[in-house]
Amino acid sequence: MTQKIVPVIMAGGKGTRLWPLSRATAPKQFIQFVGDKTLFQETLVRISDPALYEAPIVVTNEEFRFLVAEQARELNIPLAAVLLEPVARNTAAAVAAAASLAAEQFGKEAIIQMLASDHEILADDAYFDAIRTGRDAAAKGKLVTFGITPTEPATGYGYIEVGKQISGGGAHEVKRFIEKPAREKAEEMLARGGFYWNSGIFMFPVSELLSEMQDYSPDVLTAVDKALSKATRDLDFTRLDAEHFAKSPDISIDYAIMEKTSKAAIVLSAFKWSDMGSWDAIWKTGVRDENGNIAAANTTVINTINSLVMTHGVHLAVQGMENVAVIASEDAVYVGPLKESQEVGTLVELLARQKKTSKLTETHPTSYRPWGGYTSIFNGDRFQVKRIFVTPGKKLSLQQHHHRSEHWIVVKGTAEVTIGNNVKMLRENESVYIPLGEVHRLANPGKILLELIEVQTGSYLGEDDIIRIVDEFGRT
Repeated sequence: MTQKIVPVIMAGGKGTRLWPLSRATAPKQFIQFVGDKTLFQETLVRISDPALYEAPIVVTNEEFRFLVAEQARELNIPLAAVLLEPVARNTAAAVAAAASLAAEQFGKEAIIQMLASDHEILADDAYFDAIRTGRDAAAKGKLVTFGITPTEPATGYGYIEVGKQISGGGAHEVKRFIEKPAREKAEEMLARGGFYWNSGIFMFPVSELLSEMQDYSPDVLTAVDKALSKATRDLDFTRLDAEHFAKSPDISIDYAIMEKTSKAAIVLSAFKWSDMGSWDAIWKTGVRDENGNIAAANTTVINTINSLVMTHGVHLAVQGMENVAVIASEDAVYVGPLKESQEVGTLVELLARQKKTSKLTETHPTSYRPWGGYTSIFNGDRFQVKRIFVTPGKKLSLQQHHHRSEHWIVVKGTAEVTIGNNVKMLRENESVYIPLGEVHRLANPGKILLELIEVQTGSYLGEDDIIRIVDEFGRT
């Protein structure tokens, strides 16, 4: 029987290059750009064939753990484990932790595929042919990367120079890795041939990977081993020990192993791939209309060509534009030339340095929680208004507030409300008052989404004014 692959999905990044939709607390992998799935969910679908893959290990952080669990649940895709990184330490430490966990769960001869959760990939026959070629090379002890046939002299990607073909398989030797080159250098490499984009997808035999890690990056392996040995289990999550994990060097798997090992191999791949690192990349990846535009729902576009128009908030109307990105979120709008969209990060840094705009780089008006979430509608002096939504069957913590009272008005679904020792049911157009300091709880016992309007009043309205007494998500 052909060996199955253990997928390891990296889902902890906090990139802001797709601002204003992607932000530190709601990064691009968990956002729907085009279609009905997020990038993370599309990644889950790609590794869902039980004949080829085992259940995946997902590496993320504390902040995103419930987003990971909920988006997997929506697709009914089981997870082998969710590893929580206490601090960011780049990909070397994350891969080492996942490899060690895979050895525990699937055996020391397991083969893992490391893949990002925020790439756009056309999972066609060419893609799976490349994956099977990589698996076969990994089964022979090679540490495999996947090179993408370049379509332009892109400066935002790393490159790999390819050596001779390895006998007995479809993989090649790796001559060298090249960091993101200047335009002139990229054009020169494409003219010469033999250079491929570094996709950031890898295939490793666990035993060989850990052995090479011991030889070339022992500090990473030592820190990770101790962090994993002292890890704690919380619901379906494995929390790596913070003290030991923080001692790992902050380096990538490329630098830690791939650029040093003699066992590196590359599978030459022609499948459609993008790291979705800019609005320009999304425009190039998507399906454009006869005018070269990608215009998402809730937009009107006239006399405009070769542009990207997207909104997750207000209706967006664009007229007489060319080669631009116009992106609207609930509370911010970005307009800029598509060719300059790689520089959005610089703009975000400027916003983050200014007190009045720094919040725009961190959070959306809509925040997601394991039970559903809320949208901030209006903030005033000593009051604020929110839309609360609760997933069927879920409940918030039993809690109280020291500085605010709350009014709840149900607009959709059925609410089970606990106030002190009393439990009551509220239906559409019914309301309830929660006095300051009173122990209370909200639950959705129904089959449809519960939505309500919450009006908070008090001297302090911050989210940290919550004393959790009982919580099914381990947050007390």
